Amino acid sequence: MKLVDRDLASIQEIRGLIKRAVVAQEKLLTLEQEEVNIITREMALAGKKAARALAELAVEETGLGVVEDKVTKNLIATENLYEYIKNLKTVGVLNTDEAAGVIEMGEPVGVIGALTPVTNPTSTVMYKCIIALKSRNAIVFNPHPTAARCSKAAAEIMARVAVAAGAPEGAIGCVTSPTLESSQEMLRHPDIALILATGGSGMVRAAYSAGKPAIGVGPGNVPAVIDGSADVTKAVADIVLSKTFDNGTICASEQAVIVEEGILSQVVEEFLRHGGYFVNEREIKALEGTMVLPDGRLNPRIVGQPATKIAELAGISVPAETRLLVVPLAGVGKRFPLSMEKLSPVLALYSFRKWENACRLARELVCFGGLGHTAVIHSKDQEHIREFANKIPVGRVLVNTPASHGAVGGTTGLAPALTLGSGTWGKCSSTDNISPLHLLNIKRIAFGKK
Repeated sequence: MKLVDRDLASIQEIRGLIKRAVVAQEKLLTLEQEEVNIITREMALAGKKAARALAELAVEETGLGVVEDKVTKNLIATENLYEYIKNLKTVGVLNTDEAAGVIEMGEPVGVIGALTPVTNPTSTVMYKCIIALKSRNAIVFNPHPTAARCSKAAAEIMARVAVAAGAPEGAIGCVTSPTLESSQEMLRHPDIALILATGGSGMVRAAYSAGKPAIGVGPGNVPAVIDGSADVTKAVADIVLSKTFDNGTICASEQAVIVEEGILSQVVEEFLRHGGYFVNEREIKALEGTMVLPDGRLNPRIVGQPATKIAELAGISVPAETRLLVVPLAGVGKRFPLSMEKLSPVLALYSFRKWENACRLARELVCFGGLGHTAVIHSKDQEHIREFANKIPVGRVLVNTPASHGAVGGTTGLAPALTLGSGTWGKCSSTDNISPLHLLNIKRIAFGKK
């Protein structure tokens, strides 16, 4: 493949950023816990202050999502994250088990190479900057090319404030004009100690094939079950809030709702009340032709777009107040393309009579492009909740909460994070919401037993 000047320039730039990061890494090793805490506090404050400006820039550049919702994402990635990690020990002795005679110490992993998505560009950058600096790691970004400007703006704010607060120059770097070649150069570079990748399945595969430690998290195909014991009004309100949040660009947003037949009419009524539009058989075919490419991939043109625009592209006439397109489906898999992850306010709908069928459908959906990610249940039946958790191969089972907000720690006690591990089910090394602790080598001092 012939490289053009832009490709060569991007390769040279990433090499320079990594070189600076290596120097910064040595200086980061000298920081004490209090110094690290001050740096990350100032970064979080700066991110909070810039949340709206960065949200506006992200929507302007990418054409995806909703400004107000991206503001919320930016706040979760900065303010909420800092509150969660502010007292976390990441330097020196982390834990002492006197009974076992073991002392645990934290050491940085080294320079981190970060890949970030177009769907959550500024929030993911700020989140990764904060968890990297909290664990005393330098970080270099090769962002999604379609979100290069807003991603770099977020990284520059984090870098400027971090340096002013005591971090070394070069601890945070971001490529100006990212290319596939600069991404590959970063993944292969011998001075990159760990790859932290958030995005599509192709990106994750590339991260794990680079021959070095990587944390790569990819797509979700999140099912939401509503059983007969649920508070239907709240359940539907939660799902609509979550599915329309930033026009469905969070990978933890619900992709299908599975409803017990006895409450189906009530659920339908609630969706209609919240601006849901139920498509018919003809319209399903039109949506499939618009949303799914011939090779089975999601059409990027519809990602993060409002329901009314997607309907217009498909030639479907919907009321102006439509917020969500609801697609009744009879099955899961390639014969039912809209059972895939849709990254838009389009929601598949299924019903069930027997509880075991609800679990079966949820499992099939997760296995169709979302293994290991997230599943949701709206229920007051503790036995159903436990059985659902046991049967579905995901890292997060959310109960009676909006998935988009709950998975990233907004409405649950999970760690605030924009990188959500999917475990070995999803070819990931962790099922956790990725935190500073995942960016540490833990050294253990073990004393001989008497």
